[in-house]
Amino acid sequence: MMEKALEKLAEQILSFDEASLVHLREKYRLRIEHFDGTKEWEKAVIIFCIINAMTMKNTLFNENVLKSKRGKGPSKGYPGLKRVK
Repeated sequence: MMEKALEKLAEQILSFDEASLVHLREKYRLRIEHFDGTKEWEKAVIIFCIINAMTMKNTLFNENVLKSKRGKGPSKGYPGLKRVK
């Protein structure tokens, strides 16, 4: 049930325009800097992370498209992430 809900949420987020999301990033960055422990603060953190996840997804996508066009194959990971064992 939870997995299906997350998949549906991901589908909705993928339909959003990255440029519009990035425009909102500063608003939510500023909001989360002012911790007050409310539900609104918690939602702002989640929204900020979603915006960053979309940016990361697009970066990975574009990186892999470029590599495949150069014949280097898909990327082995996101530059800012380290594999946890």
